[in-house]
Amino acid sequence: MRLLPLALFSLLASYASADTFQVEVEVPRLRVAEYHAPYVAFWVENADRSTIVPLGLWYDDQEKWLKDIRQWWRRTGRGQQKPYDGLTGATRSPGKHQMDFSELQSLQKLPADEYQLVVEASREVGGREVVRLPFQWPASNHQQQQVNGTSELGTVTLSVRP
Repeated sequence: MRLLPLALFSLLASYASADTFQVEVEVPRLRVAEYHAPYVAFWVENADRSTIVPLGLWYDDQEKWLKDIRQWWRRTGRGQQKPYDGLTGATRSPGKHQMDFSELQSLQKLPADEYQLVVEASREVGGREVVRLPFQWPASNHQQQQVNGTSELGTVTLSVRP
């Protein structure tokens, strides 16, 4: 009977010690004649791009447009099948959107190293944009990186905590 509380404590301790990995993405309101919400892909890669961890994908039922998220498609997308790896969801309307990728096992299993979060957005009848945010994994202290997109993405913020 004593093993159950000990096992539960071990499970909770391992969860509590997991690093947090949160991303906020701003989808800008564009003044264009034909607006379509962007398809957005999130992934992590190391400096030589040999380690690729898919984190998330926003898209709708028109899978034919996934190829327009060019870097994601070449690096990891075309090798995946539906359901796509990571956290998927529908495209998002203009505004700020928060995601928490902390519980993804593929992220938690990454070896200690320097990485980049890559966010790529593409719109039908629109443009394409890629931003990169560097970070250290696992986190030894709180890291916050921010970059401002110029067309398809607004402000992208990465927050990594031990």
